Amino acid sequence: MAWVECQNVYDSSRKRNTLVARLWSRFQAVLFVSVVLAPIVVGKAWAEQNVPGVSDSKIRIGSCSALSGPASFLGIQSQVGALAYFHVVNDAGGIYGRTLELKSRDDGYDPEQTSACFSRLVQDDVFAMGFFVGAPTAAKYVPLAEASKIPLVGLFTGAQMLYEPIKHNVICVRASYFDELREQVDALWRVRRAHRIALIYEDDAFGKTVLEGVQHAMAKYESTPVAMGKFQRNTLDISAAVKAVREEKPDAVILAGPYAPVAAILKEAHAANWSPLFLTVSFVGTEGLLRAAGQDAEGVVITQVVPPYDRIDLPTIKLYRAALEKYMSGTSPSFVSLEGFVDAMVLVEGLKGAGKDLTREKFINAIESLHHFDLGLGPEFPLEYSRQDHKGFDSVYSTVVHQGRAVVISDWKTLRGD
Repeated sequence: MAWVECQNVYDSSRKRNTLVARLWSRFQAVLFVSVVLAPIVVGKAWAEQNVPGVSDSKIRIGSCSALSGPASFLGIQSQVGALAYFHVVNDAGGIYGRTLELKSRDDGYDPEQTSACFSRLVQDDVFAMGFFVGAPTAAKYVPLAEASKIPLVGLFTGAQMLYEPIKHNVICVRASYFDELREQVDALWRVRRAHRIALIYEDDAFGKTVLEGVQHAMAKYESTPVAMGKFQRNTLDISAAVKAVREEKPDAVILAGPYAPVAAILKEAHAANWSPLFLTVSFVGTEGLLRAAGQDAEGVVITQVVPPYDRIDLPTIKLYRAALEKYMSGTSPSFVSLEGFVDAMVLVEGLKGAGKDLTREKFINAIESLHHFDLGLGPEFPLEYSRQDHKGFDSVYSTVVHQGRAVVISDWKTLRGD
């Protein structure tokens, strides 16, 4: 109405044409600002106020991880991999012009520190979180993320509680410990005919989920572990567990712990001339174990949840190796940092799919839309998500330590062991 009235004044008042024209011009400018520009400005301010960690120029991601203590290799390497990919993305212009920033906090692989660490990340104003380490800490972080409705992407653990039941705000990337242990038990039982299987495990959420995985895998053969021993988290007090299992003379022993206690178990066992086939899951941190155990790691089977990092025929492995060299001062590759790199790739795909008007819910929806997605890890590693499934990969590689490095197993029958 105001627009029409001003136009009539303009037409009937030609003697005041200059003055009215100026007023009319100013009115058009005010109208344009109030009708067209104001919603954009207000909407932009609303978005920045209501989407934590997101500005015109940055997206802030937070991480609580084991940056100190006996599992620090795992936390540091996870961060190395994630940061390497963030650098790749930022150098290419970021996500819709926004660069990625990683805010890292240390929880020491200690569940007692998780609440405070999570709270600090919330205070850091992060959009999402990722690159956490371990089942004992994840058991605390997952309900916090769900309650806060903060997306949590990429955890260096395959604990079953991450997958079942599905958690809306938790995005897992790797295969589960159940996947790894099924691979191990099937090969032991069917190929090696090694039926006397024992377990030495860390007495916490991680060790217990490995125990459940072993029992689940052996149940189809109507069998159970012949012996079990356990030790306390963040300690090297493994002698009693080794003694209890050794007395039962198993054919194979599955070890559930990070690299430091697993190395201590191997050293003590070999010093006593006890050499069954030892196996462990990806959480051990392969390169950390190789350094901690030295020659005593020789012959240990380790299941991996990413392809070997010497597979430079795969586009993502080639990119990972180049990124380490360029951005991380030539840091040596590891299975752990490669997993962190891949986790970061999944997070970035979610950010891309969510679009420029980023929200947490759009981010979750974008990841759920990744079906049969080629992440550059080969045909055995298609990325599969849906609203009913927040687990990206199911694939597992079985490796054995040979001459100081982990190589893919070609024949389980040839592996050494009493």
